[in-house]
Amino acid sequence: MRLKHISFAILICSIAVAGWIAWGLFGPTLSSKQKYLYIEQSTPSAQLLESIKEKEILQSNYWVKSLLEWWGVDTVRKGRYKISTGMTAFQLARNLRNGRQTFVKLPINKIRTIEELAGRIGNRIDSKVDSLQLLHYLHNQDSIKKFGVNPQTLLALTLPYTYELGWAENPTEIIERFYKRWNQFWTDDRIQKAREKKLNPIEVSILASIVEEETNNKEDRYLIASTYLNRLRIGMKLQADPTAKFASRDFKLNRIMYGHLKINSPYNTYLYSGLPPGPICTPSIQAIDAVLEAPETNYLFFVASWRFDGRSLFSSTYKDHQAYVKLFHEAQRKRLE
Repeated sequence: MRLKHISFAILICSIAVAGWIAWGLFGPTLSSKQKYLYIEQSTPSAQLLESIKEKEILQSNYWVKSLLEWWGVDTVRKGRYKISTGMTAFQLARNLRNGRQTFVKLPINKIRTIEELAGRIGNRIDSKVDSLQLLHYLHNQDSIKKFGVNPQTLLALTLPYTYELGWAENPTEIIERFYKRWNQFWTDDRIQKAREKKLNPIEVSILASIVEEETNNKEDRYLIASTYLNRLRIGMKLQADPTAKFASRDFKLNRIMYGHLKINSPYNTYLYSGLPPGPICTPSIQAIDAVLEAPETNYLFFVASWRFDGRSLFSSTYKDHQAYVKLFHEAQRKRLE
């Protein structure tokens, strides 16, 4: 009978211990307010846990410490870790072990300068990266040459996707994310299409940025790309209005005047032959594909349609082009009367 009592007591103690361990690991041991744990650099786990305790994020760091020691975690990666109400010690320890942090989403659409890019990144919520620090990095040719770009061509890497950036990432790590997505995009098939157009991927992006700025009509983009490719092939100046606008740095311009065509800038294709030194904006994927899949034509000229329907009229001779230009100016004059 006594043996039964002892066995029962041991069972009760075992259950109590198991319950205590289970509650410690899987019970809500964190503070009641949702917070973020910011780790600016990789930190020894013991030092980090003391910091967490001081900030009163944990009621006790015993269980998190025990798990990290059990898993052999000596250092926790830098980053921003979300801590929610009801989060358990096991969940926090697992996130710290795996470096499972909360990323900041950075959508890239149309960006025209690396100054604008630096500002976009620097304005992320709780960003650790300063815009000026990042801009200095982007302008440093030695810093970015390993990505196959220079300060003029860097925008080609920023394809229009939404990127997830770590709060504590440095400029190199941020550009590496752009570069990784760039390499995924430029498949062997796309590279081969570029070669068939006598272009490399960077040059495709530069031309696509001009096509992007020329029109919103997706169908016309293929013919505009074809027109510019024809001009490049015969050594004719591109004479693209968007490049003169870019050279002016007045991106709100709605109409290009004669004076804009005389701005002395390597981006002004009215003055300089060939492609400009870099993209004049981040082109859409559709504009890039318009260049890669541009049909073979004999077009050398185009002008906005006199019907003002958002389309362009294409021609292979200057005489035909001038006829379309005349129709456009006459229609424009009547609209202003």
